[in-house]
Amino acid sequence: MDLAYLRAHPEHLPTFLTHQRIRETPVGGGDVCTATRLTLEDGSSVFAKTWPSGEAPEQFFATEAAGLNWLREAGEVPVPEVFVALAGILALEWIEAGPPTPGAAERFGRELAGMHRAGAGSFGAPWTGFIGPLTQDNTPATGPWSEWFAERRLRPYLEISADRGALSSADVTVVEGVIDRIGSCGGEEPPSRVHGDLWPGNVLWGSDQRGWLVDPAAHGGHRETDLAQLALFGGAPHLERIVSAYQEVSPLSEGWRARVPLHQLHLLLVHTAAFGETYRGAVRATAEAALRA
Repeated sequence: MDLAYLRAHPEHLPTFLTHQRIRETPVGGGDVCTATRLTLEDGSSVFAKTWPSGEAPEQFFATEAAGLNWLREAGEVPVPEVFVALAGILALEWIEAGPPTPGAAERFGRELAGMHRAGAGSFGAPWTGFIGPLTQDNTPATGPWSEWFAERRLRPYLEISADRGALSSADVTVVEGVIDRIGSCGGEEPPSRVHGDLWPGNVLWGSDQRGWLVDPAAHGGHRETDLAQLALFGGAPHLERIVSAYQEVSPLSEGWRARVPLHQLHLLLVHTAAFGETYRGAVRATAEAALRA
């Protein structure tokens, strides 16, 4: 099997893997899926993801493929080509890693702005939603953004987190306070074409001196959410250069910095919902910062 054959017959990949006709090398791929580098007969490489045990949730890989293709259609930030999207495996273009240079960061900021400006027909998306191992409600909605974000991106993961004991009753009260006042935070905008899970680990810095987008939870959302997520967990390399270059192309609305905690709260609640109380302190501190803004 070479790359041309794989493109023409993606449904054959599981058979070739079962019969060990393709070399597999484990690579880092996140906390949810098992990731491998596949070396084909023509020497080309492919990045593959599989569910670690049993069957993946229905539409899991199809959803990621749809999001990757939609972001790629914008023709701005580079996104790996999807070769295979089957129930049990996703195979993508292999990207050679490189250093995150200041120049690459600035280009990424400009390209991210261009992708956001490509827009979306509504908040949400026409495909099933997942973020990490959890489902996400992508039912298309016209907005306003604040109402959609509160009910589709904050409240569901607050409830899951509370039910599993990852947040205390006091924590829940603080987050509910954010939800109650979200309409007064400003920054309402029409839907942008967003990655949706853009913590720094989901930007792959390539040897081509560009930042590539991987592992999206793509949908129509608020562009500030992508930028706020880039500041989480230590922050993306050269973050201020990314933001400055972004603003050259698409200036952000007044008060955007004060809204960063609000936009970060979604992904942090996903972490308490999926992984437990380890992230409880981050949720509480971020919710309190959102209330002070």
